[in-house]
Amino acid sequence: MASDEKQPLLRTDDDDDNDTRGLRRRAYQSNNPGLVSDGDRGDTGRITLTASPSLTALAESDFIAAIFVVAFDTRSGNMIEWCCPEDTDLDGVEFKAMPSGSHTLDRDFVYFRKDNLYGLSCFENMPVESEIERGARMKSVGILSYSYTNLYRHMQFLETQVRHQLEIPGKYTQLMALYTDRKAELLSNGSPNAGLRPSPLSTPSTPSNELLPEMKITHPAGCFAQFINFFGEQVFTLWKFALLQRRIIFFSPPPIGVVCYRVYCACCLASHNVQGLGYHELRPHFYINVADIETLENEVSYIACTTEKIFESKSHLYDIYVDNQNVRTSSPAMKDLLKNNDADREKLAKLNTQRAQHSFPTEDASEETIDEEEIILSFFMDLNDRLFHTLLDISMSQDKQLTSDHMKAIGLDPVGDRTFLMDLVEYYGIDVVLMVDNPCCPK
Repeated sequence: MASDEKQPLLRTDDDDDNDTRGLRRRAYQSNNPGLVSDGDRGDTGRITLTASPSLTALAESDFIAAIFVVAFDTRSGNMIEWCCPEDTDLDGVEFKAMPSGSHTLDRDFVYFRKDNLYGLSCFENMPVESEIERGARMKSVGILSYSYTNLYRHMQFLETQVRHQLEIPGKYTQLMALYTDRKAELLSNGSPNAGLRPSPLSTPSTPSNELLPEMKITHPAGCFAQFINFFGEQVFTLWKFALLQRRIIFFSPPPIGVVCYRVYCACCLASHNVQGLGYHELRPHFYINVADIETLENEVSYIACTTEKIFESKSHLYDIYVDNQNVRTSSPAMKDLLKNNDADREKLAKLNTQRAQHSFPTEDASEETIDEEEIILSFFMDLNDRLFHTLLDISMSQDKQLTSDHMKAIGLDPVGDRTFLMDLVEYYGIDVVLMVDNPCCPK
């Protein structure tokens, strides 16, 4: 599923670690003054569940902000061949839609961000008998949208279209039809305008245009199951860093598509329904390249992936660096969080038991089978809800004391997860007194 290459990690300056932690905590708390509602907060720079009604409508309706074709030119390199609308700012998209190393592949796909928009593109490399093209024609076809959650629905359409662009270059009728059917525009004040509503008869990946054949919609089925199987008990290391809103980079040589799914899955690990904390998903950047370095220097929390090894040496940009199945940090303050403990192994066993219980058809054939992805998502949602509810309940008690029994009840190791819990309550500003002995300082 991924290469077995292994790489190292992060800076070791304790002062820098403390500064970064303080910035992250202040950024969170400044966006949650007095536990105001999500709708009353300023711009957090993150995705919230309580988006504005217009933005929510756009996300749910699969509106498209732009559609484009990227080509590789033997003299000019990656270039935007065509886009709609024509005046769309696609600066840098040519290197996102066709990531570094793509020329080594026959095909791939990639998720990415462009400012406040999310993109999905499909790449294909087709052999041709052409000296000008040096024996290979490479293109990507992609879309930009206001939400990443429904982009996968357009995957088959984009895969079909990139093959079409390779075989019959310069024919953009079907791409125009999709954009016309799904277009959304930004008003002068920067807020989204729905533009033309999609036809209720059209599928998310297929415009209501007779020129286009109906496509079957495919979901990245199994991406969460593969994520759990790939990382094993280390998924709970990622879970802790996700809850702490840390900066996470997944590195992998091409193909990068499956690694984009890891970014998505890691973001979902921190999902919860607890009121009073403010619901924030980690900000997914998906695929990043060297052009994103300046942007990432100003981020205090994100998850991303890359094919560019230069990020390994840019340790000030991230908290943990995930290379294949190696989760590493060079920060002494965070190294304790990398150690798995018995509680992590117990949680994994419980999760796998729940997955196994739903892996066989039910006796009642009419009963709808529960999707394995839903099982995994619900597991982490319930785990996080129980964790935060317990901490908030204790913070409102008279003595505010959090004991070893409390930690065990919420699936944490009283000794191995002590550092994690201290960082967690500090970051979210939860007032509890940890009554668990420090193993380094016994009574």
